[in-house]
Amino acid sequence: MKPIAIFRHSETEGPGYLAEYLDARRIPWRLLKIDGGDAVPADPKAWAGLVLMGGPMSVNDDLPWVGDELALVRRAVAAGVPVLGHCLGGQLIAKALGGTVSRNPVKEIGWGQVTVSPGAEARRWFGEVREFLAFHWHGESFTIPDGATGLLESPWCNNQAFALGLHLGLQCHVEMTTELIRAWCNDWERELRGMAGPSVQTPEQMEQDIEARVRALNAVADRLYDRWIEGLKR
Repeated sequence: MKPIAIFRHSETEGPGYLAEYLDARRIPWRLLKIDGGDAVPADPKAWAGLVLMGGPMSVNDDLPWVGDELALVRRAVAAGVPVLGHCLGGQLIAKALGGTVSRNPVKEIGWGQVTVSPGAEARRWFGEVREFLAFHWHGESFTIPDGATGLLESPWCNNQAFALGLHLGLQCHVEMTTELIRAWCNDWERELRGMAGPSVQTPEQMEQDIEARVRALNAVADRLYDRWIEGLKR
């Protein structure tokens, strides 16, 4: 089987639980360290699927790799190669497919409830799950591209996920591990300058009941990843 290409855009925003999930199922994958200078491949058909991870930058920044990834996503969709995006990755997919990415009304940081939208497409991805506690770390959000279906919303962000056939874009993070959360909490003071409020949790709040919350989140990720890998190119 061809490997899955996982695009990392920041050293502390790797595949997290997704790597554990793929390894447990013996699905090959390769990490492309875009933050380390790895080139964006040109041919999506060389891969079983593409996964775009998060990052602190904006898809609207003038970065040399952004245009290359947008073009790759469009080629992958045209070729039927499944694409999965987490946070920045979801925003990249949305923009590649004609959506827009702009500042969210508030920053959304920490654990927060998300609600699954009604309808057959949401059930196809989430099954009987109707709401769950997701992890968030974003200041921008995407619109739903034409032809795609919105799947999730939260009180602080209307568009938390969308699907278009084989492809899934997420604004929230389902790939979190306890290690990732604690690493991100180390950047809290520098990034947020002490800001806290209804949509922004403190590190202490984020680490409360962390093991149980991560286990529950991983169970939701299992459901989404199970559905996504059905479309992989063998």
